[in-house]
Amino acid sequence: MFSPTSSLASGRSRVASMAARSLPAASTRAWFDDEAHRDVVARLRAAGLNLTGPERPDVAPVLEGKAVVVTGTLEGFSREQAEEAITERGGKSPGSVSKKTTAVVAGDEAGSKLEKAQALGVEVIDEAELLRRVGRPA
Repeated sequence: MFSPTSSLASGRSRVASMAARSLPAASTRAWFDDEAHRDVVARLRAAGLNLTGPERPDVAPVLEGKAVVVTGTLEGFSREQAEEAITERGGKSPGSVSKKTTAVVAGDEAGSKLEKAQALGVEVIDEAELLRRVGRPA
């Protein structure tokens, strides 16, 4: 069961240690020291507001720091599903190819993105290789 007092008390000690080093931390601490503000937080939590952020899938960040562009039609993924598989594993899935692109996943009827990747010397992989890299069976 959530206890605003105990949760805020533990958070307060962490903020206190930061406060000595940082004006924003001191301001945050002062805000949470105000009982009216703690009541607001408690009411928001009770109303169901998620204060911890989105749940992260339980997958390894195997694409951390990599930019993987998806182009063409894939058989086992929609483009959105492929991009989600990439971002869930720490990668980015930009909409265009650049010299910073790590790889391009080329499906059927890949067009100008594939051509640009080849011109820039960017690695081109197929759907099966994407599946292997994200740890999903083909």
